[in-house]
Amino acid sequence: MRRPHPGRHLGYRQRRRLVTVSKVVLGVVLLIWTLLPVYNMLLMALDADADEFTGSIWPPDPDLDSFRSVWTEDYWLMAHFWHQFGNSIFLGVATMVLTVLIGSLTSFSLGRMRLHKGWIITDLSLLTYVLPTTFLVIPFVHIMHRYGLSDSLWAVIAAEVTFATPYAILILHQYGKLIPMDLDEAAKIDGASPFQVYRLIYMPLMAPALVAVGVYALLLAWNEYIYQYLLLSSTGNMTVAVMINQFFDSDEAPWNYMMAIAIIYSLPPIAIFYALRRFMVAGLTLGGVKG
Repeated sequence: MRRPHPGRHLGYRQRRRLVTVSKVVLGVVLLIWTLLPVYNMLLMALDADADEFTGSIWPPDPDLDSFRSVWTEDYWLMAHFWHQFGNSIFLGVATMVLTVLIGSLTSFSLGRMRLHKGWIITDLSLLTYVLPTTFLVIPFVHIMHRYGLSDSLWAVIAAEVTFATPYAILILHQYGKLIPMDLDEAAKIDGASPFQVYRLIYMPLMAPALVAVGVYALLLAWNEYIYQYLLLSSTGNMTVAVMINQFFDSDEAPWNYMMAIAIIYSLPPIAIFYALRRFMVAGLTLGGVKG
């Protein structure tokens, strides 16, 4: 049997090592590029003179006074910060729950109950993405005013659910096709109602897609600004996204306070994502059908 040439084997190992090193370098560069804005936010939050930030790697006199001020609400623009922070959490969680609920019920009806011409619902729902959401702001604000929902968190929730639901229906409907129909038939033979099939079979097996859609809806509502700005006017109903805008209307905008608020504001989505990540893995393990 002919043995491979030693030089050829050595060249193959060098190429593999070069590819590995290239991947590591590229990963480090992308990581630095991604985290650099966050690091800059942290530097400005730790610097009392952030408006005169010189671009140093670390502030000369770092302190946590900005975070303390946010916590105690001792600056006049942050007098209702925690109440507005709660409004943001309520807005994001409500949008996530309603999007998952509506999307899962719709995808279950289309895919498992075999509605006649159900594809029309899926296609028509996607038409909402033909126009940018900014084009729909004025008519949506007018509709909310007519129904008495001006300056209401539910008006913003309705807008966010409207824009997140078509994507949720598309993703959940496609993912639901991977679940064998034999499970539904077996459950119906045992006397399960459609709601029991939805709750006990469909929802657990759809966990990975539900988590993905829920996180998408949460981030959509959490990062949205235009609808919150136009639909929320009173201090009690404002969210953090709208409250931060007031800093720019001030003659002396404290950048360290704004950066501290931005860092705190970014923590809940990260926490929710990592809290739901295990359900995604668990849902993948539930998809097997025993023979």
